[in-house]
Amino acid sequence: MVDASNGFLKDGNKNRLRYQDIRKIIDVFNDRVELPHYSRMVPLTEIANSVNQFNLNIPRYIDSTEPEDIHDLGAHLHGGIPNRDLDSLKDYWNVFPSLRQTLFRSNSQPGYSEALVESSELQTAIQSHDDFAEYGRQLEEVFQAWSTQHRQCLEDVTIGSLPNQLIAPLSETLLVRCSALPLIDPYDIYQRLMEYWSKTMQDDLYLIAANGWIAAAKPREIISEIARKLDELPDLTINRRKYKMDLVPPRLIAVRYFASDQAEVEAAQAKHELASHKIEQFMAQRTGMREFLQLNIEDNRKLTKANVKRWVNSIDGSSVSERICRDLESLLMMMEDEESMARIVMKSQLALNQKVLSRYYSLTIAEVKALVIEDKWFARIGQCIHDEFDKLTQTLAMRLQKLELRYAYPLAQLEEEVGIYGERVAEHLLAMGVRDWHK
Repeated sequence: MVDASNGFLKDGNKNRLRYQDIRKIIDVFNDRVELPHYSRMVPLTEIANSVNQFNLNIPRYIDSTEPEDIHDLGAHLHGGIPNRDLDSLKDYWNVFPSLRQTLFRSNSQPGYSEALVESSELQTAIQSHDDFAEYGRQLEEVFQAWSTQHRQCLEDVTIGSLPNQLIAPLSETLLVRCSALPLIDPYDIYQRLMEYWSKTMQDDLYLIAANGWIAAAKPREIISEIARKLDELPDLTINRRKYKMDLVPPRLIAVRYFASDQAEVEAAQAKHELASHKIEQFMAQRTGMREFLQLNIEDNRKLTKANVKRWVNSIDGSSVSERICRDLESLLMMMEDEESMARIVMKSQLALNQKVLSRYYSLTIAEVKALVIEDKWFARIGQCIHDEFDKLTQTLAMRLQKLELRYAYPLAQLEEEVGIYGERVAEHLLAMGVRDWHK
């Protein structure tokens, strides 16, 4: 029997099975796998006994409910984290054998521990631990072995190939390899691969199978037809000409071949964002100037450099305070700096875009394959696997934070704090002339 009732994606008023849900059901059924809270082989004698009487209602045989998170009264009274709760995370401690000793130590009460790391620092402490780093290397080795196994078959795709025949071995081997790793759910990684396949990788391969690697990588001008309601977003715009790169995004070309130019653009963008942020901070701190600007903006004027300059020139010798005059002059200077940085960003981005566009037309087939297979497909799939690793870290950190915060303040400490605050309240009320307020 299989209870797959919890495996779905909520989509509006419907529940939809994901790729991983379907695959897990098929694997469990075909291989007769028994998983806690999910599937088990039920003997006929149990079905036919006096309690069940041939009733095939699945919850009678499989308990899919999450175990109750029970509070420990002793920890609430005297402090400490129950070892029982820490022991329930044994799957993590088995994989990271020295991590528990880094995060916790025994306290004076038998059966209880105390934290060695602040709850806010738990995730950082876990991620920087040697055991976690070793697990990350194992995960990277699994991915590298999988990518090496399939690199050649992807490079062999040519005009007339059948891309739909590739996903089965790609997904199957990734599922098998990740199944050998503890803690991470291999079906979660399988889902990430299948999602990327359906959204991006499948279309890329069909494009290559139809046109070849070189032709598929060539830029094309965007389609914009109002009658057919088609209006593509351009990947690159140069001198009002808009281009779409279906196979190789411009950023991959920039990063691989024009890294210094890309770094220059990003540095200019960072300076521009900083200049914009300074203006926002300045505006937030100048109440009088904001009120002046609001009055003028209500007069159908916008907060632009030209209008600020006009206001600066128009208030000379007027009744407006000198402070507002100085603030407006400072604002004008900051807006000029921000505008100057915006021009630098635009200029450097245009220069980079021209180099990138030109590079598309000189790409060799080997370069296109490296850009697509390594920089696009494998990089994205590798990032998906890394995201699952991060999720594993977050899950453990959140559970430990919950335990620390739950038992952080024992009853005696809470009573002491209540007494202190009660005395302070009484003192304040007495100073206000209020007596016998508690009666």
